[in-house]
Order: sequence, then structure tokens, then C-alpha cells
Amino acid sequence: MHAAAWCDEHGPLRVRGRVGRHNALDKLIGNLLLQREDTTHGFVFLSSRASYELVRKSAHLGIPMVATISAPTSLAIPIAKQAGLRLVSFARENSFVEYDVD
Repeated sequence: MHAAAWCDEHGPLRVRGRVGRHNALDKLIGNLLLQREDTTHGFVFLSSRASYELVRKSAHLGIPMVATISAPTSLAIPIAKQAGLRLVSFARENSFVEYDVD
């Protein structure tokens, strides 16, 4: 089971889950669009690694940051850089790894 959460600086606002990580993000994105959420103010948190497809979907909606609990794939980092999307992995309560995408 994987989860995708829409968060602001205070924490999760919406959470959607599915067996596949791509499906969880798709459900979250669908909900954000149905609710007409401003996707430029907030970020996505994923209970998986960041694949280039997940980064690309997020960037397409103008989402400024993707945070994950695991490492990104090798293609996710250049895709995030190209899109100007902040990519954070190994997110824990008191630490994280940020990839240089500037």
C-alpha cells in the first residue's frame, strides 16, 4: 500500500492511498483538480521513492516540491531540475536529503 499526501507547511491536508505508488498520486491529483486546489501552494509527500514519472506528473501541475521517504530514481533528479521542482528524499521528522535542482 502506498500513500500520496497534499501538504502545506503545517502538515497533510489530503491523503489518498492505493496499492501502486502511481495510482496513489493519480488519485490525489484527481482530488486536487476536482476541488480546484491551487497546486502551486503546497507540496506532495509520497510513501515511496520518487520516479521520474511521479516527478513529471507533479511538475506538470505546477507543484513546487515532491518529498519522499526513499531515494529518487536516477532520472527523477534531472527531470526535477529541468522543471525547477524541489526534490526532497529520505524525509524524516528531523532530517531530509535535498537534491540540487537549481
